[in-house]
Amino acid sequence: MVAATAQAQQGMDHSAHDSHAGAAQHSPMQHDGMDHGSMAHPPVSAPSPAASVPPLSDADRAAAFPDLPPHAMHQGGSHFLFLADQLEWQDADAGSALAWDISGWYGGDIDRLAFRSEGERTDGHTEEAELQLLWSHAVGPWWETVAGVRQDFKPGSPQTWAAFGVQGMPLFGLETEVTAFLGEGGQSALRLEAEYDILLTQRWVLQPTAELNLHARNDEARGVGSGLSDAGFGVRLRYEINRQFAPYIGVTWNRAYGNTADLLRDEDEDVSDTRLVAGIRFWF
Repeated sequence: MVAATAQAQQGMDHSAHDSHAGAAQHSPMQHDGMDHGSMAHPPVSAPSPAASVPPLSDADRAAAFPDLPPHAMHQGGSHFLFLADQLEWQDADAGSALAWDISGWYGGDIDRLAFRSEGERTDGHTEEAELQLLWSHAVGPWWETVAGVRQDFKPGSPQTWAAFGVQGMPLFGLETEVTAFLGEGGQSALRLEAEYDILLTQRWVLQPTAELNLHARNDEARGVGSGLSDAGFGVRLRYEINRQFAPYIGVTWNRAYGNTADLLRDEDEDVSDTRLVAGIRFWF
């Protein structure tokens, strides 16, 4: 039985096995002819930059943005400024005139004691002169409130006013002043002023200016009428020898309106005036 089984195994047909072996021997893989470009490979992702940066902690934020004490930016001590914005000769119809517009202050970044003065002298006679003493208080980076007194010396008899208003720069480089006045006998007035520096070069600066004055009541003794009393406009071209000293030339135009113009006509005076000006601007 065992011998028969052995004979049967020796008689098995190994042709199928030989055929498979021959196929394996004569059909090798042709690697040289394969197109590797068409093979799809999984994308290789670069490491994320955020993966190498540790997250910010509260300690990091506290170190970068430390808490500041109240008004830390305004603890710079007291300072002062004197500015002669206009100190000029004017070619007036009545003769040569000397006009001034000066201001200054002393104090810190929040509260200051300030003054303003403007006026005009023609042929040695004072036509207009006033002085304001004000306390200014900063209410923002670009604005401050003012309050104080104004004293008029000319025209007419001296007159005292209470003054309050705001001043600042609503736009970059545009300086504005809006001041209300309460005077004797129930008189009140409002003044609006603006000036703007246009930098033509590093030394040449063009400065337009404007001023409006309004009054609530007629004041014939001082030649002032109610409503819009007068308006003045000017343009000055200055050359800054340095930042603190600059000669200039320019032209100004002034006109009276309403009741003020009527009072001037009654005195046979002109209601408008155009002047050539030349002067210096300096500060320290």
